Amino acid sequence: METEPHPFEATIAAIRAQVPADLAAPRIGIVCGSGLSTLASHFRDKVEVAYDSLPGFVKSTVAGHKSAFAFGRLGEGQGIPVVAMLGRFHPYEGYPMAKATYPIRVMKRLGVQSLLITNATGSLNPAIPVGTIVIIQDHLSLPSLTGMNPLLGPNYPPYPRFLPMSNAYSRRLRKLVFHGFYKLQSKLNMSSANANGKIDEQAIQEGTYAYVSGPTYETPAEGRFLRAAGADVVGMSTIPEVIVAREEDMEVCVLSLVTNFVVIPAGYRSIREEVEAELAGKPLEAVQDAIVSHEEVLEVGQRKAELMRELIEIVVPTI
Repeated sequence: METEPHPFEATIAAIRAQVPADLAAPRIGIVCGSGLSTLASHFRDKVEVAYDSLPGFVKSTVAGHKSAFAFGRLGEGQGIPVVAMLGRFHPYEGYPMAKATYPIRVMKRLGVQSLLITNATGSLNPAIPVGTIVIIQDHLSLPSLTGMNPLLGPNYPPYPRFLPMSNAYSRRLRKLVFHGFYKLQSKLNMSSANANGKIDEQAIQEGTYAYVSGPTYETPAEGRFLRAAGADVVGMSTIPEVIVAREEDMEVCVLSLVTNFVVIPAGYRSIREEVEAELAGKPLEAVQDAIVSHEEVLEVGQRKAELMRELIEIVVPTI
């Protein structure tokens, strides 16, 4: 029987050589998206392990992503051992799916049972504004449906050959996040020191995540297509990690921070109309095409990272 092609033993040994034994068996894993690596800033007894010191790992090359694991504790008292990915890997960086998702399999072998995944995402839904935290309840993965699925290839028992995804997002974890949000909302709204103002109930919503391969942002036609297909937000990560985490029998919860609106103009003024107006001597006002930038994504991520951090700090001890 062919063995699984991952250097698990070497990777785990390299981690345990750098991390104290009481931190090297975390129960909860966290994946930090663009601009959200500050989530690990409040870990107690934090130890960072650079990816380039770990066999089987590649390097995160995207701005706003570090390239290390962070081990530490969250919560009162002794605290809960956690591990966070400060930077993730993407197929658009040129990495095979097996490499991009390898850290998730390592987390499982370290002892992680529940996985909280964060990301920066674009809103397709006018009712979900920039700054909203969206708890993902389902996904639409165009790459997975068209030949770019992390489970393609040989099957290695005891993994199932055909993995169900209808229950990918843990109801238990989603309920805990909402409970945590209402607790945090009450705390912040009663605090005179809260610089962000009152937080209303729409600051956190549920939605469907569309996964696209990137690295280009969506055209208006693609945005309309995804919206019509039922997606609320769209991003270039997360779903390969969700699929592998479910194959590894981990509970999964995804928190998407909306950092921009996908550019979907309400109408289109034709170039023909503009040219005919110019020929008639009555030129129309110039149209400026809206664009999205990664700098905008990082800026919003950094502003809202504190809220995401506080929410996760409240939720982790309840898991």
